[in-house]
Amino acid sequence: MARDSRPSPVYGNSSGSRVDMALITWDDHGMQSLGQASRTSVPRLPLTCLLFVASATAGFVNAQTSTARRTVWDGVYTEAQAARGVTAFGQKCSGCHALAADGKAPLVGEAFWKSFSQKTVGELLEFVRSNMPNGNPGSLDEATYRDIVAVMLKSNGFPAGNTELGQNTIGDVQIVPKDGSTELPANALVRVVGCLTRSGTDWVVTNATTPERAERVPPAGEDATRPLGKRTMALKFVVTRLDALTGSRVAVNGLLIGAGGVDGINVTAVNRVAQKCP
Repeated sequence: MARDSRPSPVYGNSSGSRVDMALITWDDHGMQSLGQASRTSVPRLPLTCLLFVASATAGFVNAQTSTARRTVWDGVYTEAQAARGVTAFGQKCSGCHALAADGKAPLVGEAFWKSFSQKTVGELLEFVRSNMPNGNPGSLDEATYRDIVAVMLKSNGFPAGNTELGQNTIGDVQIVPKDGSTELPANALVRVVGCLTRSGTDWVVTNATTPERAERVPPAGEDATRPLGKRTMALKFVVTRLDALTGSRVAVNGLLIGAGGVDGINVTAVNRVAQKCP
């Protein structure tokens, strides 16, 4: 199979068989009524008025379409908050984790991106709250958990801002590479939906959707009708026969091999979500 030529990003059941393994729309009634009215002369607006209207309309359109998503590169914690997080981390977390790319259970660099890329800071906070400290999760006060997340962000090179990280300010803040890439990193646990077929002796999924985090399970039945994509992804290390699923629409879970799955998916499970594909 041809290798995906896209550059790697820069990082800082529906029932079935299972195999385990603006253009703004104006309601312009006024203009319609002019067309229906008797043929009388219509006053013309001065050029300056027309320019003003055009400028105001353009500004309104821009305001509606230029709202960008917030990311960790927008500064979502403060330096003071991260400083408090250093103390809290040292007292509660350093026995199990390292705020570095190396060491015991690192929380920086590749390990961080593998676990949290394309998630939100809100999801990161919830993960820390639900799993730490080891053996006694949820035992710290909310402010301390937020401080620990702040120092994790700082340690991964994300800039500080003027507003402290809070429960109500981070729910939609995306954890993404600085270049804005939406590809998930190598070894991320993902799921894709597509058409199961063979390519020579290998199994592949054609018309595959963009890999998404496996823990984000869609509503029942959605995979059977959702729009598919244009990718072809190789299925690697398949240890169970899939012949009975040939030609079906399937959902595949596994670990990405290469950023975005450029070299395929290390398969953990295959589920049929529809008899025919696409």
